[in-house]
Amino acid sequence: MKKHLSRLTFFIFGASLFLAGFEQAAAAETPVVYFTSDISAEGMMAAYEALGWQPDGNVAVKLSTGEPPASNYLDPQLIKDVVEAVDGTIVECNTAYGGSRSETAMHYQVAEDHGFTEIADFQILDEDGSMTLPVEGGSVLTENYVGAAFADYDSYLVLSHFKGHAMAGYGGAIKNISIGLGSSEGKAWIHSGGTGGSMWGGDQDAFLEAMAEAGKSVSDYLGNGERIAYISVMNRLSVDCDCDGNPAEPDMHDIGILASTDPVALDQACIDLVYAQKDGDGASLVERIESRNGLHTLEHAEEIGLGSRAYTLVNIDE
Repeated sequence: MKKHLSRLTFFIFGASLFLAGFEQAAAAETPVVYFTSDISAEGMMAAYEALGWQPDGNVAVKLSTGEPPASNYLDPQLIKDVVEAVDGTIVECNTAYGGSRSETAMHYQVAEDHGFTEIADFQILDEDGSMTLPVEGGSVLTENYVGAAFADYDSYLVLSHFKGHAMAGYGGAIKNISIGLGSSEGKAWIHSGGTGGSMWGGDQDAFLEAMAEAGKSVSDYLGNGERIAYISVMNRLSVDCDCDGNPAEPDMHDIGILASTDPVALDQACIDLVYAQKDGDGASLVERIESRNGLHTLEHAEEIGLGSRAYTLVNIDE
């Protein structure tokens, strides 16, 4: 029997269910987030198939290629079957800081070295610069800059490795469609909170709000779940991002794979599962999220209509 759980409701898998949270919401009124504890190629396919989402046309699979030498990027063999199922091209954008992925030629080499070119075609979306997307209803951004080849694809499957992040507190689906799909120019624009100033010394909340607003511009362009869907893998849960080539070792166990057509609901569900861990498991990741005010991204994302923090969690293992 499937269990339907709502906002701030947590599974403790293999033992008991711990229920805590806010008001209950009927499943018909909230987006669904699907969960499996099976972190394998089979689990990835099960999560994808549970969505019942069918991409149209030319399909992009957005992920992080991971910063060398030792980041926690998604294993190509974990995602291979899903990428093939959608006949997708793996896409990424260059970074806005120094490193092996800041220049197109080097970034293509990283994608090859990390095994992504072995499982699918691969493209750097901003190798020819940027294109502009309008931001509707934002408070810090009026436009967002994504890779110039963004519009060459009709549908996007967004594969994210959920983890901590040195600046954003955490990285999941929203970060992957905002910072992740931002061109080098767009990344700097978001980090500066839309001021064009320093990427590193701007207002923290403005940066978090800019991420939510950039993500909304992408979602709006793709029909708010019609031509975009999301899968997040909760393994190797370091406090550091895949953009860190030497991340801290995780101090909590792997959790599972989650999928949704609502990026806010998906990120909230991942956050909730981290907060639900017992005996201090995940305490460092919680501290990282809270020290950066990371939940404000979710607050603002819901406020501007990117998605819902209330959700129904469906365990597809049962």
